[in-house]
Amino acid sequence: MREKLLLIEDDTAIGRIVKDTLEQEGYQITWATTGLEGIADFQSDSFDLVLVDWMLPEMDGLTVCQNIRWESEVPILMMSARNEEADKVEGLQGADDYIAKPFSLEELKARVASHLRRWKRYNKQEAMGDINTFSHGLKIDWQTETACLHNEELTLTQKEFALLKLLAKNPGQTFSKEELYQHIWQQASVDETHTVTVHVKALREKLKDPVKTPHYIQTVWGKGYRFIGEPL
Repeated sequence: MREKLLLIEDDTAIGRIVKDTLEQEGYQITWATTGLEGIADFQSDSFDLVLVDWMLPEMDGLTVCQNIRWESEVPILMMSARNEEADKVEGLQGADDYIAKPFSLEELKARVASHLRRWKRYNKQEAMGDINTFSHGLKIDWQTETACLHNEELTLTQKEFALLKLLAKNPGQTFSKEELYQHIWQQASVDETHTVTVHVKALREKLKDPVKTPHYIQTVWGKGYRFIGEPL
């Protein structure tokens, strides 16, 4: 199967050249032109590598990297015209590699191939389980996107499962309502964060998770929510 790459680049000329070059190498390319579009594409498919520009409309490249890292360890290559050492150091906080514009297409192809080789080895070594179980009866099947409580399947909406997945995949990390809304609803506006509150409440009710003594979703007052489920 051809490796699938996600390209997030708003410059039409650069995007076209990179897309055409990598397609000639046999890769399957999905091209997004804004940060939020890139996150939406990433969540709707599986990719072997992500190439992301730093300066993007709607969501900058660093935030895109952060959103991707909440879900996956897929290799990320950042492309940017910012070529100072401090910029590279900052960019590598979220990405695995950094290439400054203008760059050689031969170098780009070599870096992509190198990261894909490592990603294949990583996937073979990891072979992580598709099912996670937690104390107090919760079981999550990531492959089928289902959750069970005491062996009874929960009727979760798509957004409720997305919330549970993001929180459970990043245990102990506090997410603000703004981050949850932007990541799951893929909207730049933060005026609708009440929507997050409503969905978290509904998810808690289905998990039978008391607010004052939670087993799974803990409110961090003034900051947001975090997952505290104890893995078995």
